[in-house]
Amino acid sequence: MILCIDIGNTHLYGGLYRQETLLVQFRYPSSNSMTSDQLGVFLKMVLRENDLDPQEVKQIAICSVVPALNYTIRAAFLKYFTLDPFFLTYDKITSLNIDYAHPEEIGTDRLSNVLAASHLFPDENIIAIDFGTATTFDALDRRRTYLGGMIMPGLSIAMKALSENTAKLSPVNIVKPQIVIGQNTTTSIQSGLYYSHLGAAREIINRIADSFTDKPPIIVGTGGFAHLFEDEHLFTTLIPELVLTGLYLSVKTSEI
Repeated sequence: MILCIDIGNTHLYGGLYRQETLLVQFRYPSSNSMTSDQLGVFLKMVLRENDLDPQEVKQIAICSVVPALNYTIRAAFLKYFTLDPFFLTYDKITSLNIDYAHPEEIGTDRLSNVLAASHLFPDENIIAIDFGTATTFDALDRRRTYLGGMIMPGLSIAMKALSENTAKLSPVNIVKPQIVIGQNTTTSIQSGLYYSHLGAAREIINRIADSFTDKPPIIVGTGGFAHLFEDEHLFTTLIPELVLTGLYLSVKTSEI
């Protein structure tokens, strides 16, 4: 079995694969105060609670955008699984041509997304959109060349900016609003967050899509907030586990 983990700014998002089947998924807060013991015990508990034997885990694949946690994560796997994890980096992906001025700056979660998308949709132009702490857009052409993308504040960051920089606006639950025009402060914020994000996403998709002159792109949605936009006709397909799929492929030699 292969254990795959995306270390994000808000959560660790993980999943366990047996061959190509995703058996279980989980999340854990990615706090800088997290210890290797806390994580190791949690991971073993998750597997056992799902009737899976931790000793059957043979490989671990990780992408991380939080370098400060990498030592703790590695220590957890060395101690509790006696395995040295594979950390995805741009130079370990040989199946993609990376056309980017400084490829070492690309978030490895973004690279994992496009690696998975290129495998799932061969010979297609692709835009992968990840609605996470940040919202990212990544473009890949049908010749498997990574072209770059865009990054903008995610929904939670936008909400935090409002609450921390205004005197009377409090944090709200991030949901798809029932009405466009909010009738109190909470619903006004929710509507503003949602529709500003939706409008920006549509504009960015259209702009990137215009750069593909040979064939319209496949639009792949993923990330924790992507489900909010599932009915807005933004995506060709929604694949919540896209980053895990890319990590799984990254340790399969035939796919990288």
